[in-house]
Amino acid sequence: MQAFEFINNLIPPLKLTDKTKMALAWMEEIRTDRLPVVDQGKFLGLLSEEMIYEINDPEKSIGEIEPDQTDCWVFSDKHIYDVLKASSEFDSNIVAVVDRELTYMGVVTMEDAIAAFADSLSIQSQGSVMILSMNMTDYSLAEIARIVESENTKILSSFMTSDPLDDAKIKLTLKLDQPEPRHIKATFERFGYKILDHYQEETGISSEEDRIGNLLRFLDI
Repeated sequence: MQAFEFINNLIPPLKLTDKTKMALAWMEEIRTDRLPVVDQGKFLGLLSEEMIYEINDPEKSIGEIEPDQTDCWVFSDKHIYDVLKASSEFDSNIVAVVDRELTYMGVVTMEDAIAAFADSLSIQSQGSVMILSMNMTDYSLAEIARIVESENTKILSSFMTSDPLDDAKIKLTLKLDQPEPRHIKATFERFGYKILDHYQEETGISSEEDRIGNLLRFLDI
């Protein structure tokens, strides 16, 4: 699940000698709103479609434009989670990947990163999702797993986020291998856990859009 494994080779880098009209043509062809700018193997930043339209000069060379988001990159050996983090931080649908010598290797798209992250969280596996709320001091995955397994169910994956309304609390999202979570919900409530939400996943998921939708629901976004 390292970043270099998901580099999209269909997205070309812009050279300083390229013209803005060519950059726009590439963006339209590959359906992106920004491209990486690279010089002598070094990542300089991202050039957006909006920046080019503001310049309004199709013959202007890329070298005459100051690229944006110069820090929107990750090391090639970083986890795909770091790609998603950088994408969110810089509000960019592509993230550059460099090696430990800071040599440019390519970019990972947000779509590819989400698809990879969804696979790592067992999003495609049949089952159900349950979201619990608790104090951070009360969190014990071993205890939670014991409760789940007492109902002949397994935790396929879990995801923890802080509660935006209370810094002392967390929200724990569980992906379970059983499609019907009602009896597990009842068991959690018997042990004093607060259930924020739970749902049974649809079967027959096949499209990339459905997979991304499932991930966003799993992350409670």
